[in-house]
Amino acid sequence: MSNKRGIFALSPMLVFMAIYLVGSLLAGDFYKIPLTVAFMAASVYAVAISGGVPLKKRIEYYSKGAGGPNLMLMLWIFVMAGAFAHSAKEMGSIDATVNLTLSLLPGNMILAGMFVAACFISLSVGTSVGTIVALTPIATGLAESTGTSVSLLAAVVVGGAFFGDNLSFISDTTIVATTTQQCRLSDKFRVNLFITLPAALLILIVYIVMGSSVQSPKEVAEVEFIKVIPYLVVLLAAAFGMNVMAVLTIGIILTGCIGVFGGSYDVLGWLSSMGDGIKGMSELIIITMMAGGLLEVIRVNGGIDYIIEKLTSKVTSKRGAELSIATLVSLVNACTANNTVAILTVGDISKKIGDRFGLDSRKCASILDTYSCCIQGLLPYGAQVLMAAGLANINPIKIIPFLYYPMTLGVVATIAILLRYPKRYS
Repeated sequence: MSNKRGIFALSPMLVFMAIYLVGSLLAGDFYKIPLTVAFMAASVYAVAISGGVPLKKRIEYYSKGAGGPNLMLMLWIFVMAGAFAHSAKEMGSIDATVNLTLSLLPGNMILAGMFVAACFISLSVGTSVGTIVALTPIATGLAESTGTSVSLLAAVVVGGAFFGDNLSFISDTTIVATTTQQCRLSDKFRVNLFITLPAALLILIVYIVMGSSVQSPKEVAEVEFIKVIPYLVVLLAAAFGMNVMAVLTIGIILTGCIGVFGGSYDVLGWLSSMGDGIKGMSELIIITMMAGGLLEVIRVNGGIDYIIEKLTSKVTSKRGAELSIATLVSLVNACTANNTVAILTVGDISKKIGDRFGLDSRKCASILDTYSCCIQGLLPYGAQVLMAAGLANINPIKIIPFLYYPMTLGVVATIAILLRYPKRYS
């Protein structure tokens, strides 16, 4: 593929970034330009430049990407999460859970405590989304009670969620990475520990230091334990690996039963609170669908193939081969906003690169998983950051500067490649 055609295929992403990022920087405010408008303009441009096929066919490509099976599952999770979070908030479940947390954790351990909780739950459940759904409302309530930045605590949850997503034996990314590189889950886990554990421990220390200035409220309201039950059940169900849709369904039913019988609201009030929660997710749903459509048009036009072709053409050494795999999965992840899809897309070519240069398949699997999780954790249009922003009721861009763990993970992983670490697998 020619440079001109390849760059042309990727140009819709450049249009999006020019409209949103550059426009927001010039305006000095990331709230001035709505994400929905930036994606709409880039989407119209993407469909318009896709020559060679009738307009109807181009719109079909876009619609296919906007309504793909994986994306639709994500949208249903958004709907259920909105209904649960708002009905729980109206019933008083979030306030009760926050009061319980404040009574158990000193203020200076809230940041570190939320990070450890997110790491543990995501490692157990194997999904970053389920962890974010379970913990973000609690994190938001803690931020408001302690005067801490909501964006910071949301980022703490997102970072911890990707720790487990990267390591868990039941994570989609782990399974796909090991399958495409033909190695065992346990072997890839060992390699990953050498990279992720130092990053996580470093960030934990950072959160302990940062948390030293956080103070709990002087007076914590009495904990209404019955209203904590929905969140305890959700957290335990997530930790035991239950499907996130089933977890949210149980949570919604519990909030309704406890709220109605406890007098927090009647049945109509419960239904109304769920409706308000779903409506609050509407912008998030629209952004996700437009991003999916836009990225599918880029794929059809050859944008992802162009990236793969260019990155694999000049590899000459083992270190360069590992860096090319890391760059490859990172760029494709940025273009698909889905870490599992990114690994699937480049898995075969990564295996060929590894075989050609004699790379350890366990290290290749670790690189694929680690970099895809790192990039996914930093995308303002990625499902995880969008979910956290939606539940915290903030702009996703506000979370990005506080995503210390994904940033540190990327730095540590790159140093590991440059220093050929761990030696045993390099």
